[in-house]
Amino acid sequence: MTNVQIGLAGIAALFGLFALRAPVGLAMLATGFFGIAAIRGWTPALVSLSGEAFAVSSLYQLVVIPMFVLMGNLAGVSGMGRDLYEAAYKWFGHIRGGLACATIVASAGFAALSGSSAASAVTMGRVALPEMRRFNYSDSLATGTVAAGGTLGFLIPPSAGFVIYAILTEQSIGRLFLAGVIPGLILSALFIAAIWIVTALRPEAGPPGPRASFGERISSLARSFAIICVILLTIGGMYFGLFTPVEASGVGAALTLVVALFRGKMSWPIMQSVVLHTMRTCATIFLILIGAYVFIPFMALSGVPETIVRFLLGFDLGQTGLLLIIIATYAVLGCFMEGFSMLVLTLPVVLPLLKQLNVDLIWFGVVAIIVIEMGLISPPVGINVFIVKGIAPDVPMYSIFRGIWPFWLAMLICILLLLVFPQLALFLPRTMSG
Repeated sequence: MTNVQIGLAGIAALFGLFALRAPVGLAMLATGFFGIAAIRGWTPALVSLSGEAFAVSSLYQLVVIPMFVLMGNLAGVSGMGRDLYEAAYKWFGHIRGGLACATIVASAGFAALSGSSAASAVTMGRVALPEMRRFNYSDSLATGTVAAGGTLGFLIPPSAGFVIYAILTEQSIGRLFLAGVIPGLILSALFIAAIWIVTALRPEAGPPGPRASFGERISSLARSFAIICVILLTIGGMYFGLFTPVEASGVGAALTLVVALFRGKMSWPIMQSVVLHTMRTCATIFLILIGAYVFIPFMALSGVPETIVRFLLGFDLGQTGLLLIIIATYAVLGCFMEGFSMLVLTLPVVLPLLKQLNVDLIWFGVVAIIVIEMGLISPPVGINVFIVKGIAPDVPMYSIFRGIWPFWLAMLICILLLLVFPQLALFLPRTMSG
């Protein structure tokens, strides 16, 4: 067999392991190991297995993952997510669709602490769904809002997706974080616009709640002061060059811990739960990364990425045409694959093509993350949809999927805006200090 044939056989074996429900990290690890052994021999395969595992585990930049995951978990147990929702509820709850809009605003704020789509969906779902159902919101709008709002955790910094992308493409984590800020705000605004359109067409889907007094609104903002300060300090500190992303993650986690302790929300069992949950999440991410670092050299040795690049460039579709093909492929894969898995599997193939096309990798990182967000709410997998189903088990799946389509279209509009106006993603990274 030629190297390319071995590479294609490895890809087929990888998807076979996925079909057998093998863990993504272990599937890539096994495929990469045996693929390298088939091409270069057992000794290089063993060297790659041990060397890459150690290299990934000792990467200093990856400290941001456990720190930001810890920060999100601490924010959840300290009640900061509920404070954000109640503040947004006081300001927007009285308008038509206001509770849903408040959920999006709170999800965007909590995303700036958690860096996790699943954590955002769980936290906001537990807080917002009972309120929306109490005010007779339609099940499709209520659950669709929570599922879509949770996806903001994958785009608005600190995003674990950006960290993985930065490591695999050798880009700056700090610049990628800042690149996600403006698109994250735009996408939040588009989500709110989608809610307004839905409630304008079907007013019964999102009836208004009671109007809060001005004093109640100011009081709700005061209770959210801590979370606002943590967000501004971590993101602003990176922008102005006060500290690196790794330092920002430590500062954010420490401040969130102080807030949780000050509020009396921490006990020994709760601390144990937070630490164990953080360790489980990080172990999953690191296993996927280790598997990727063994699988990627196998792909490079096989020559499959170069073959695909030559094949696509032969069509002479131009930069825009090939980018649209890549984005469409990501959208389709997102219907069947988890976000981290899709990143590590596709980047070995896509990265050489992007370099040939002179595409800005910071900009593409933002686009790729938004497309992955679309996959988080797309059937048949739609991880966030299943999370919401777990919170509201009595709501049929078809109602939840029906509710996500306005938000899916909002994501598509956001991608088109980034294609036409790439500076939306590149402005902050190019003006940051340091």
